[in-house]
Amino acid sequence: MSNPSATVLVVEDEESFVEALTVGLKREGFRVQVAKDGAQALELFGAVDPDLVLLDVMLPKVSGIDVCREIRKQSKVPIIMVTAKGSEIDTVVGLEVGADDYVTKPYRLRELVARMRAVLRRTPSEVQVIASRIDAVEVGDVSLDPERHEVVIRGEEVSLPLKEFELLSLLLENAGRVLTRDTLIDRVWGHDYVGDTKTLDVHIKRLRTKVEDDPARPTRIVTIRGLGYKYEVRSPQRPATADS
Repeated sequence: MSNPSATVLVVEDEESFVEALTVGLKREGFRVQVAKDGAQALELFGAVDPDLVLLDVMLPKVSGIDVCREIRKQSKVPIIMVTAKGSEIDTVVGLEVGADDYVTKPYRLRELVARMRAVLRRTPSEVQVIASRIDAVEVGDVSLDPERHEVVIRGEEVSLPLKEFELLSLLLENAGRVLTRDTLIDRVWGHDYVGDTKTLDVHIKRLRTKVEDDPARPTRIVTIRGLGYKYEVRSPQRPATADS
């Protein structure tokens, strides 16, 4: 088992889910702390210093989205959002504010534990080691400095959540080359990632809103049908051959 003594902060207000999760996660070897609302989650986060946060979107007092946003201001701890089935907007917003992955209710404990272990293997220290090996890169009017975790687009500094930053770094490093979906997922989320590949598409969509002149007609981060994505090195004014 990976990191069997990890502490998980479960933020959930539905008692039936709390009881089942607590029993199941303890059986898997995790230490479990529970917060029943968003305000309590923020209080417990500082006191418990968890290794992972399992965070429901719909919470009393403070929403899960706001809890995620506040945690990200101070920590890179892995966060898995729990959303209602079919609630795409919650998924998009959750990933935008810094969540590492998401699951939808109802979920199977085995799948949830697999996702938890996957994000736990990819710790902030590992991310920093990867980033430290990469020199600052500049493609056109977009530059990225891994050491300072800074991105400048068209002369303005832009703040990116960690996963978007890593994804953009990988695309810029390989500008002009097609990166398959599997390669992008392996390099950014880890080779043992078991989540929905839709996560990659959401991050690409979010990156396009910040990098592209017209996100609806991308000319920088282009889709290569049946393969993956490519960061174009040609001038943004010239249309890309692949559609979005």
